[in-house]
Amino acid sequence: MSSLVEALLDGADAGELERHELPAEYLAAHLRASDVGKFGDRADKDVRDTLHVGRVPMPEIAPDEVVVAVMASSINYNTVWSATFEPVSTFEFLKRYGRQGGYAARHDLPHHVVGSDAAGIVVRVGAGVRRWRVGDHVVVSCVQVDEQEPASHADAMLGTEQRIWGYETNFGGLAHFAVVRAGQLLPKPAHLTWEEAAGVLLTAATSYRMLVSDKGARIKQGDIVLVWGATGGLGAYAVQMVKNAGGIAVGVVSSERKAEVLRRLGCDVIINRNDIGMGQDAAPDPQRTIELGKRLGREIRRQLGEDPHVVFDYIGRATFGISVFVVRKGGTVVTCGSSTGYDHHFDNRYLWMNLKRIVGSHAANLQEQAECNRLFQLGQLSPIVSEVYPLHEVGEAARLVQENKHTGKVGVLCLAPREGLGVTDPEKRARIGEARLNPLRNTAAQPDRNTSAVLEGAV
Repeated sequence: MSSLVEALLDGADAGELERHELPAEYLAAHLRASDVGKFGDRADKDVRDTLHVGRVPMPEIAPDEVVVAVMASSINYNTVWSATFEPVSTFEFLKRYGRQGGYAARHDLPHHVVGSDAAGIVVRVGAGVRRWRVGDHVVVSCVQVDEQEPASHADAMLGTEQRIWGYETNFGGLAHFAVVRAGQLLPKPAHLTWEEAAGVLLTAATSYRMLVSDKGARIKQGDIVLVWGATGGLGAYAVQMVKNAGGIAVGVVSSERKAEVLRRLGCDVIINRNDIGMGQDAAPDPQRTIELGKRLGREIRRQLGEDPHVVFDYIGRATFGISVFVVRKGGTVVTCGSSTGYDHHFDNRYLWMNLKRIVGSHAANLQEQAECNRLFQLGQLSPIVSEVYPLHEVGEAARLVQENKHTGKVGVLCLAPREGLGVTDPEKRARIGEARLNPLRNTAAQPDRNTSAVLEGAV
């Protein structure tokens, strides 16, 4: 184990951390360029076959970057995309980025350290970093932007140089250390554990921009919001935000087990997709799309008397045509991602003749992320971690997400030796209460994965 890791685990102060050298190598979940094309025509592209955990070189940091000792991270669906090399290999992103030269060239490597969430401790800062110091407890945004690009000052998500860290860049968060730009950092909510905080920023901030921001649907009191995949990493935060805004949340799930999770989140109306005959349709044909939309609309009207004002759709091909059909006249479909496919089909008559809107959304700018992070600091949003794996089982954690067998967020312990660490405001935590902080967890039923094996390979 490196002396820096030993100092971190012993709770060393900033001065002590600065005295220890960064290790030359560190443990990381990564992909290998040599595996591109490995799956061929296989129907089941099992991410466990391509996600490797092993040592990688520590890169040099740029003047505007920091090194974060990652205590915990989490699985996002972009790690599934990366590990299946679909829709394109992320090594193509790294090659294209590397062609810019300078510090960007570091990213073009035969390995790709993945992961777009992290909570940890700053252990090094570049010469140009002003707002962060060694020893700071932070959460890491997935969004890297070029602050010298004019469009970034209007809305960082509009910049042509905006990239998703750990997906379109290297040195991601599913590792013992991560290299990030200073503009990706926000203070870690002091009452949250490492694994709770690590499951927050990517999905919660994405949901915030989609629903609350002036760049998204701008929900208001009384709005009926239909949330597809309402127990997923995006959906479970969406339900909380609808409730916080005084709206009425309608959640769609695929099982009674997930329906029970929604009840714990306080969702107003819960619809099992099997009850409307939707089942696991990957892409219903146009006629079936209209029929399913009518069934879903009738059920929402039966329970609420109205059609939804907003539909929150990150599912994609399997649901998008239904979303356009079922949202009310003048309503909004807000979309990001497409876990069932990007090729969306819908009947445009129901869009243009009813003056509906489609709003595309992607991640969140730093101001939106800060506003979202503040809601966690105030205790108005709760983490949605359902399970936690050690880093050496990252393949199993990602497989759970790939097969949609999870609820909420799946956490990954990196340098943290066990769950429950990282809380620096226990009084606030006690005031909020464990049940409210962990609505998706039954801690008594969790397997004991958080042993010294978490640090396997650190020695």
